[in-house]
Amino acid sequence: MLRGTIRDHVTQQRRPFLRFFACERDLTHEPPDAPLPDAVTSGAEPLVVLGAIAGG
Repeated sequence: MLRGTIRDHVTQQRRPFLRFFACERDLTHEPPDAPLPDAVTSGAEPLVVLGAIAGG
């Protein structure tokens, strides 16, 4: 269902204006292949994907 939503189909780059948070940390600029924190993988903490809004 989320195919193409978080990453571009062609470039595989993360789409702009998406932010990733877990364990009170901003993971947005982590490499895409970086492992998630243990608390997230164990289910103790959520991974939050937030759509940011730009403009004025």
